[in-house]
Amino acid sequence: MLAEKTNFTITRMVRLQEVSRSGYYAWVGRPPSPASLRRVHIEQKVAFFHGDSDEVYGAPRILADLRADGEIISRKTVAVTMKRLGLVGICPKKWKTTTIIDHADAYPVDAVKREWDTGSLNQVWVGDITYLRTWEGWVYLATVIDAHSRRVIGWAIADHMRTDLIQDALTMAMVLRGDRPATVIFHSDRGTQGGFNRSSQHLDYGGGIWDVRRVGWPRNS
Repeated sequence: MLAEKTNFTITRMVRLQEVSRSGYYAWVGRPPSPASLRRVHIEQKVAFFHGDSDEVYGAPRILADLRADGEIISRKTVAVTMKRLGLVGICPKKWKTTTIIDHADAYPVDAVKREWDTGSLNQVWVGDITYLRTWEGWVYLATVIDAHSRRVIGWAIADHMRTDLIQDALTMAMVLRGDRPATVIFHSDRGTQGGFNRSSQHLDYGGGIWDVRRVGWPRNS
């Protein structure tokens, strides 16, 4: 009712709300209750921690932040507060295994052996995928970096993480590096898109040697 004081008279508002004028003025003069003050306090903190995480954190992580900040609060209260404020976190999808993988055959050996810079271009390329928040939603950025120059030589953006996202990034890299050698070690972690995922320093998935001579984009050789 306070927000509508500039649009309607007190007499009309109390009549529409079916309350008395004396009751309205008693409500206006009443100080906020401890419960309402607490709710506003928690709402402000929840909104802050959610925004500070680039709107990624959900109730569990915000709960941890609140408790680390000295608040005594339950996960249910955090979840209810987020729902009331219209805040949602980003929940990574769980990987569902649909085939039995021969691990000895599925992942190449560590061909890079932690020797990233071999002293020349087009010897080691490093792959990476990250996600970005835009006004139209989340998108995925795939990049290919030359380990010697440490420059991005290929990239692609899409709203998915299918294999063609990586193909586009690798294609750009090969077009840019027209003088590439016959083979180049392409290093990435054990990801789901041909071993191409966020961490490019993962030992579990060593650099696979990719043959760039035979087809339009590399294949594992």
